[in-house]
Amino acid sequence: MIKLKNINKQYDLGDTQVNALKDVSLTINRGEYIAIMGPSGSGKSTLMHILGILDSISSGQYYLEDYDISSLPDKEQARIRNQHFGFIFQSFNLFPELSALENVMLPMSYAGVSWQQRKKRAVELLCEVGLEQRMNHLPTIMSGGEQQRVAIARSLSNDPDLILADEPTGNLPTDKGEEIMEILEEFNKKGVTLVMVTHNPSQGERAQRVINLRDGVLQEEKIGGGDTCITRL
Repeated sequence: MIKLKNINKQYDLGDTQVNALKDVSLTINRGEYIAIMGPSGSGKSTLMHILGILDSISSGQYYLEDYDISSLPDKEQARIRNQHFGFIFQSFNLFPELSALENVMLPMSYAGVSWQQRKKRAVELLCEVGLEQRMNHLPTIMSGGEQQRVAIARSLSNDPDLILADEPTGNLPTDKGEEIMEILEEFNKKGVTLVMVTHNPSQGERAQRVINLRDGVLQEEKIGGGDTCITRL
């Protein structure tokens, strides 16, 4: 599905150059459940942004379904991002002036979906994440767990091939975080590819594959999850 080859990412901060990713090569197969882990500043979020085409690469190649999209125009990259990827962020990133239903409908408007179809799909998704009684509420009167459920529904609105979740339970109490993890894992079982950034080892162990980053370098991949992991160096 996705193949990164020798990806490098540098940021210029005045007279200083920060090497956020260093020669990272990675393959993500359709239907996988992957956790990206590492200490603060290791490059986790940078890698997530590269995967989601939210940031450009300094060098290397990004292949989506064997097609190199590294140098595509911004407009074409935005189209791919909207139609193929769904995003879930730690801070929810909902529009406070829009209802839960309207937040979920919004990405579909950019994809040219009719209003009737947008509403039907949004209602179905909000019911699927257990918010059938809250879909007309504004995010400001919803709990953190409810807001993250809206964010999950929104990420699925355009039927994406891949969900990218950046610390999706980071702002939630443990019990609500567990509910969010179960929802995400249920969608993965239905065939949605899931890539999650997390600092929580117990959450990382639930994934099929754990990618470890340190100082921008992909150090190892643990395959299998839990106590049965093997390490590939």
